[in-house]
Amino acid sequence: MTQMIDCSKVAIFGWSLKAIDAIDRFNRPYVVVAPDWARDYAEKNNIPFVPWDFSRLNERSMEIAKTLQDNGVEVAIPLYEETVEWAGAVNSVLMKKPQLLNQALLFRDKSLMKRRAQLAGIRVGIFEEAHNQNDVVHFLKRVNQALLKLDGDPNDPIHFKPFDKAGCLGHRIIRSVEDVDNIREEEFPALLESHLDGLEFACEVFIHNRKIRFLNISEYVHLGYSVFVPASPRLEKWRSRIYQEVEKLIEAFDIDYGLIHPEYFITSDGKLFFGEVAYRVPGGNAFELIERAYGFNAYQAHVLVSDPKTTDEELEAFFPKEVEGACGYAGCFLVYPRRRVISKLEVPRETEEDSYFEFHDLSSPMETKVAKRVAFGNHYGTLYFLGDDPEYMRKLLLHQEELDFYV
Repeated sequence: MTQMIDCSKVAIFGWSLKAIDAIDRFNRPYVVVAPDWARDYAEKNNIPFVPWDFSRLNERSMEIAKTLQDNGVEVAIPLYEETVEWAGAVNSVLMKKPQLLNQALLFRDKSLMKRRAQLAGIRVGIFEEAHNQNDVVHFLKRVNQALLKLDGDPNDPIHFKPFDKAGCLGHRIIRSVEDVDNIREEEFPALLESHLDGLEFACEVFIHNRKIRFLNISEYVHLGYSVFVPASPRLEKWRSRIYQEVEKLIEAFDIDYGLIHPEYFITSDGKLFFGEVAYRVPGGNAFELIERAYGFNAYQAHVLVSDPKTTDEELEAFFPKEVEGACGYAGCFLVYPRRRVISKLEVPRETEEDSYFEFHDLSSPMETKVAKRVAFGNHYGTLYFLGDDPEYMRKLLLHQEELDFYV
């Protein structure tokens, strides 16, 4: 067991058994702040717990900061998108830094974060805010006018993203006025973006005392389906450029401690564009892949870099060398049924017998009818792979899309 050292007591905002288990094994003082439905499980398993309704915002909202302060908490760490503002508000009280709340609001608003990045000289695509369907139609037409499209030419697509949703939840690609008719009123306000052709990727950046302590590049094979880490040589060759862009982001958003999850595009002519950035645990099983490839637990790393008391010596001992310190390429594939009606789980033999295949967490279907897919939220489980060849990994992950796991 790790020897107890001088460190801050942390509050974990959001309920995640993976995070709780990792932090409990890390032998650091913590408390979990989560909805009341988790209370019974927490009490039965001796998990330090404070109930809180994250959907409640009223004159009693300061209670949580006072409760945690009285509990000896010094740092609040958000796990999910919905807890970022709450953690920012609490940290502004615990650390006596009012600007941390405004920083959290920036991370929650895709349009504000784009403007902040643009003001800092970071390259972004064309974007606007939309408050109704007319705004979307206007933006679609204006973008295509700027591209010198003639009547009858197919439109260049635009992207529609609700302001405060996590990842690609609510993300739509708009190609025509007819597509706009499908957008519901509750999805506004939203960010509108021009389309960028190129290689899209994400980073997991662990920051302490304003310095990058570990930067992982996650290579998307097919967004929403598959990813692997570390990135292949064709993407890793851009690491020094990516590193510089992340440093610009740290300065632009005034980030001293914690984890950020930015997304970027590299276009065919070598231009690097900023997409968006999150200040919480990434989706797509990135933490699990990092641990498989590098051997360290990313939830523990998240706590380590969020704590101002952590020393340089601790950080150097904890983090391996990027890319060189990996034991291979760790990839995953999010499984979603290709059929509308299913009856059972049947993992293809070719998947299970592949030398790169490690395990899956798929389970038998509870219902026969398959619901329409919504971003990452309702996949049926994940396949995990590990191997030495990034190009074989890419082909293997893409091939899984052609297979049926539920029949």
